[in-house]
Amino acid sequence: MRRALLLARHFPPIGGAGVHRTLGSVRHLPEHGYQPIVVTGPGDHRDRWNPHDPELLAAVPAGIEVHRLDGPEPGPRSAVLTRVDGLRQVPPPWEQWWVERSRALGRRVGADVDVVIASCLPYHTSFAGAALAGDLGVPWIADLEDPWALDEMRTYPTGLHRRRELRRMRTALQSAAAIVMCASEAAVRIRCAFPELAARVHAIPIGYEPADFDVAASPDRDDDVLRIVHSGSMHTDFGLQIRRTRARRRLLGGTYPGVDILPRSHVFLCEAIASLVEAEPSLRGRVELHLAGDLTPGDRAIAQRHEFTRLPGLLTHRETVRLMRSADLLFLPMQDLPPGSRAGLIPYKTYEYLAAGRSVVAAVPDGDVRDMLAPLAHVSLVRPTDTDAMKAVLRAHLADLRARRALRREPPPELMRSACVARIAEVLDCVLAGTSARQALPAR
Repeated sequence: MRRALLLARHFPPIGGAGVHRTLGSVRHLPEHGYQPIVVTGPGDHRDRWNPHDPELLAAVPAGIEVHRLDGPEPGPRSAVLTRVDGLRQVPPPWEQWWVERSRALGRRVGADVDVVIASCLPYHTSFAGAALAGDLGVPWIADLEDPWALDEMRTYPTGLHRRRELRRMRTALQSAAAIVMCASEAAVRIRCAFPELAARVHAIPIGYEPADFDVAASPDRDDDVLRIVHSGSMHTDFGLQIRRTRARRRLLGGTYPGVDILPRSHVFLCEAIASLVEAEPSLRGRVELHLAGDLTPGDRAIAQRHEFTRLPGLLTHRETVRLMRSADLLFLPMQDLPPGSRAGLIPYKTYEYLAAGRSVVAAVPDGDVRDMLAPLAHVSLVRPTDTDAMKAVLRAHLADLRARRALRREPPPELMRSACVARIAEVLDCVLAGTSARQALPAR
């Protein structure tokens, strides 16, 4: 069996969206002839983007080698120094520490590996992957997921800073034998920005893990309350900040043109529910919005204006799945973009919502998510800020709530995690065979 060394800063007991690609690879690569060896961090909770979820350790198969860096990681910088580092485009100390230490540990434990896979969260892990592969004399794969400097959700002080990061991205990926993205649009952006890398870029979704949804669901509900669930990050503070500084950012060129991040929150859905209840007072008490995630003060301030919100806050992955499966409607919001633009991201919750088998209202722009969900009868598509369309969806569900609740929807089998990892294994096979993976694999 071939051996694949995975560099993964996001690995249990760290949870959150960023952990699931690597966890899935560890679980399913052995089915395709690859024995994973994981090099990861100490597993300490750092901030809201690195939630602690020790229950996920049970999902790591027995016998998998997991090598952890000795902690602790460097602590956070002051707000002033963080801002200075951002202007200078210097990675924070913990990120530099991770890149240097993971490379050194990889050299010690990876002498007999066949390939290195770098989970590029943070993105600078790509430098560690490239250097480690050179040390070991093997090819490396950049599992980039989102499109780094080409991501419309990332902001920079100026357009110059964005261009510098784009050059850094190109340098980091030059030696990668293959680059794996989650969204087809993200793959297109990289091929256009870096034509010399085009043949190495692949779009492979993260997918869902059916076993994660074997947990006991909440008892069947026979009430008349429409339960809506929104899980994950809400982005309220970030969205409001971008709106406040829109004119300056447009002038300096540090923001993707025309992006509005505030819709990737519960703000517009709250407006829609409040407007609906105000117009139809008989619906008071018949709608609940549950917000599951590490809520910021800004998130809570918006939610607490309304009596219909419920704030379970940060839950384990298992608890989040239970909540999703108890829902009548799952809310999937994304950023808004100008007409003619396509989103370059697929939020991880998209896959989990499909696996939960519940109805979905997706407030999304054009892009891969909209394309993926459009054929599904149990998904209602609206535009990110269209509160009237959201109200129409709510009315329709309230009108035949029990009938809709009784339906069960099967998720797309091609998005099962095992199928997605099989495609990663195909890329590895081609890389190790010395062939062009894009020429050898069918177009997807």
